[in-house]
Amino acid sequence: MSELTNKNTSERTSEVKHAILRYVSKPSDAQIQKFTEFLAKKYCSGDISKIELETREEPGIRGGFILDIESDEYDWSTSGREMQFEQHINEARERARREKKSIMDMMKTAVANFELTAKQSEVGTVVTAGDGIVTISGLSHAMYGEIVLFDNGVKGMVQNIGDDGIGAILFDSEGTIGEGSRVTGTGKKAGIPVSDEYIGRVIDALGNPIDGGEPINSTEFRPIEQPAPGIVDRQPVNVPMETGILAIDSMFPIGRGQRELIIGDRQTGKTSIAIDTILNQKGKDCYCIYVGIGQKQSTIASLVNTLRTKGAMEYTIVVSSTASDPAPLQYVAPYSATSLAEHFMHKGKDVLIVYDDLSKHAVAYRTLSLLLGRSPGREAYPGDVFYLHSRLLERSSRLSEALGGGSITALPIIETQDGDVSAYIPTNVISITDGQIFLESDLFFEGQRPAVNVGLSVSRVGGAAQTKAMKKAAGSLRIDLAQFREMQVFTQFSSDLDEATKNQLKQGSVLMEMLKQPTGRPLSLPEQVISLCVAENKKMIDVDRAEVKKYQMEMLDFFEQKYPEISAEIVKTKKLEPEMKEDILRVADEFKAQYYAKAKEGAKAYRGEDTIEH
Repeated sequence: MSELTNKNTSERTSEVKHAILRYVSKPSDAQIQKFTEFLAKKYCSGDISKIELETREEPGIRGGFILDIESDEYDWSTSGREMQFEQHINEARERARREKKSIMDMMKTAVANFELTAKQSEVGTVVTAGDGIVTISGLSHAMYGEIVLFDNGVKGMVQNIGDDGIGAILFDSEGTIGEGSRVTGTGKKAGIPVSDEYIGRVIDALGNPIDGGEPINSTEFRPIEQPAPGIVDRQPVNVPMETGILAIDSMFPIGRGQRELIIGDRQTGKTSIAIDTILNQKGKDCYCIYVGIGQKQSTIASLVNTLRTKGAMEYTIVVSSTASDPAPLQYVAPYSATSLAEHFMHKGKDVLIVYDDLSKHAVAYRTLSLLLGRSPGREAYPGDVFYLHSRLLERSSRLSEALGGGSITALPIIETQDGDVSAYIPTNVISITDGQIFLESDLFFEGQRPAVNVGLSVSRVGGAAQTKAMKKAAGSLRIDLAQFREMQVFTQFSSDLDEATKNQLKQGSVLMEMLKQPTGRPLSLPEQVISLCVAENKKMIDVDRAEVKKYQMEMLDFFEQKYPEISAEIVKTKKLEPEMKEDILRVADEFKAQYYAKAKEGAKAYRGEDTIEH
């Protein structure tokens, strides 16, 4: 091995190295000799005969020298020093704004401490540019994910490294970037500034505010790509992340640190479930991040307005990368948002993050990959599209108590085509996540909203992420619904049914009606437990199907106004003891009697009015 290394080194040092020295005032022979010795020591083990130095006049540098060899550049020029000074001052200004200190004091300190140094940087040349993609020759030491800087100030990120050069994606329009443009490596990975001041704001994929508000003071910088926590750094998922949606919390509970996929065709209520879950986190010490990928600007604006109206923006951050943004920004948006979520998680906070949606994210990545010349695979997606989402979603977890016990709960959204869950991207994300909520178009158009398919939906965490009260109240709900659907299909053409079958169909239709829920009205834990307890004990079996929802909401109001201690006890103990169950059923009977008495009075009054009219 050492012989091979020595051979490679000797071959490399035996080559003649061609260097260019650019100047304004022609260098003396002594200066040329010093430059040659410097290059020989650096690149040819001190052998001056292997250095070929070309001198070239260039008035644009305004003084000093610039030395180019291979893809390295050494800048002793006046223009280079001005750029160094300007960058130093900008960093001081940014630091003053971030730390909320006097700008003048920071400037004075920056000027006093500024030292001129020969700046060494790796420089490449643009070979092709277009569609947000550039190919670059040079930059032989660039790493995957490194930020590169173009002459016109545009930033890019290295995405492809090959023998014939590298490919980079641009975070802005190309502008004046063209063949022959200079590119400089920064040695820094792509990242996003993070801070508590992001809460309540709408930002783009790079962390810049786009809601017209004040600049955001950031205290820290995190790379957008981070390794997921290891097994030792995690703890089991057993704390509920209540969505406020009865159909989900009762049958497919989600825990803090879980990744639960929301999947279904377009316009089946996927985003509504995510937004209701965000609304339900009010007052629960949980920060929420909504990531809009490839959505219309009007959709994001409407969503932000809803959150603001309901008071949810107080604990929510919206990361927007709309359909009008370049594909590179749509690609980095979920990673940036996850880095922002990790900032809070490592401070011991719980975070809910919604990726809406990863289908469009995969399409953006496919666009980049095809433009970068990567081989297309199934459905034209590149071979590493599984890794695209797995390395993103693996970062959602619940940290051990030693690391603060914070968590990130992920709700990725995937759009299917005509209910096809066996397509490439849906099957990938299903295999990565800890369960899925499948929304069915047929149920949605029947008026069953949320249109959760009980058979195909599942939570792989299950009862571990449920309170004892909810677990006991939900009881056999899922089995009852499955039996109802089966019996409904079996008896749809039958007219002569026995009493037991009629009651089973009645009870099933009541349960289905009760699981319907309007958007923007999440139910609290006591409301869910009371509803389930009453319905499962067949206290609503005689209620007309069209009135079930009205009956349920009036009953919950009755509990809240007349017996608030029941709700308080459920919140406090999170248990449903037999005595508590008896109290709930007793109050339900009391309400039922009152409800029907009121209905009877209303009917009499109506008939009386009718008689007077006649």
